[in-house]
Amino acid sequence: MARYALNLPIALKQEASIFAKRQGVSLNQFILWTVSDRVGSLRESLNDANFPQISYRRGASEIPIPIIAGTGVRVQTIVTCVQSWKMTPEEVADEYDLSLKQVKAALAFYKTYQHEIDSHIAYEQHLATEAGYA
Repeated sequence: MARYALNLPIALKQEASIFAKRQGVSLNQFILWTVSDRVGSLRESLNDANFPQISYRRGASEIPIPIIAGTGVRVQTIVTCVQSWKMTPEEVADEYDLSLKQVKAALAFYKTYQHEIDSHIAYEQHLATEAGYA
């Protein structure tokens, strides 16, 4: 493994440390995971340059899922909160410890890629129904 000295602005380091602690990993592991996630997304060219706050990750099913970059919060989660649970964007931001800008980016992404997100939501509802949860 190669070593690389990294200079982070203090506020960014503090924020990254908070996210790492919440996920139960070291700051080094969190930075490695975040960089790896971002490089993987760029390599796959799935990201839309119009939505820099949205990236993709692959779950166990290997289906690429749009998420708010650097958080792991799925776009479909934001959409479900707003549409099904009637939460305001401000409430969603507070609930998931996101900025209002991130929530609005997710909702704008949904407007552009509604069919894709709706397909993910329908698929998960189908799985829940088959498992007897819905």
